[in-house]
Amino acid sequence: MSAVTIAGLLLIAVPLAFNFAFARLAATFDYPDVLRQPTAEVLAKFRAGGTPLVLLWWGFALTAVLLAPLVVLFAAAVPDADPTLLSVATTIGVLAAAAQFLGLVRWPFLVPYLAAAEPSEAVDVVFGAVNRYLGVAVGEHLGYLFTGAWTTLAGIALMQSAAAPAWLGVIGIVIGPALMLCSLEFVGRTDGWSVAERLTPPAYVAWSLWLMATGVAFLV
Repeated sequence: MSAVTIAGLLLIAVPLAFNFAFARLAATFDYPDVLRQPTAEVLAKFRAGGTPLVLLWWGFALTAVLLAPLVVLFAAAVPDADPTLLSVATTIGVLAAAAQFLGLVRWPFLVPYLAAAEPSEAVDVVFGAVNRYLGVAVGEHLGYLFTGAWTTLAGIALMQSAAAPAWLGVIGIVIGPALMLCSLEFVGRTDGWSVAERLTPPAYVAWSLWLMATGVAFLV
């Protein structure tokens, strides 16, 4: 099986897996709105979810890991694009996968430990600090920033390549900066910028559709 075919399959499978896990978390855990509730309520709801919820979070984190081979194979699928551009894009894409994984992996490994502890001010402080550091700073800020940068560079590569229609490259160049703007939601504010908050959901939906459309173009 060629790199183009594998890249096409991953470009379709990864956003489908990501959105499926996200939708299940929204339905069973009220994610991400649950994060705006008091710590005791979040951890109580997490305990109520039991092992299935922990495994769902683990699966969600693994969808971020799959972004790493996706960006590597994407570069292999467009060999006629600028080599330097592809090298930079691949590096940034792998960083995006790492940042998103580190932001999510707290849920299946650290949060169960906090949820099992007696409610206290210490638990509240640790939970809040971990969410701000891993969730907001690493997962959302760096994750969105690197994902947006990779998307922009991938869009430029598509415009230079004959592997897919040029209009897919144009769409990537538009979506990428939108995702980078989303990364600024909590920069300079503890309560976030409402514009970035409202932009994030449609930007990620558009990004998912763009990935799948690119995957289909590689396969056909």
